[in-house]
Amino acid sequence: MVSTAFDLTNTFIHLGRKAVATELPDFSWRTDYLADYLRRFAEDGLDARLVGVVHIAQTWSHWECHTGGDEVVVQLSGRSDVIQEIDGQHHTITLTPGLGVINRRGVWHTSDVHEPGESLFIVGGRRTIYRPRGPAA
Repeated sequence: MVSTAFDLTNTFIHLGRKAVATELPDFSWRTDYLADYLRRFAEDGLDARLVGVVHIAQTWSHWECHTGGDEVVVQLSGRSDVIQEIDGQHHTITLTPGLGVINRRGVWHTSDVHEPGESLFIVGGRRTIYRPRGPAA
């Protein structure tokens, strides 16, 4: 099978069991797309990873927590602070191009964007939960 180049901002990659990589053209965060994605790769379970590049233009209005696995985030361009909530304390990690952070399974995190840019993410597990962000992080 011949590989071709693709844009990781709209073709995400599913990494599954047995080190198999599957392109996901026109990836979407729509509920119906995500439900289909979860059904399609259900047998990969917690071994699954989703890889993509997202454009982050503004500070997040929410917190998120990956309950099934760790997440790796690498800042490709721009500048942001990832804020992790651990034992009720906020820890700020500044990311500039080339720097990364691991958001461990079960750690709530959010992001303050200082310069819009792109981030590469690799997230494990099958469930992310969200909560609104209050006025101060």
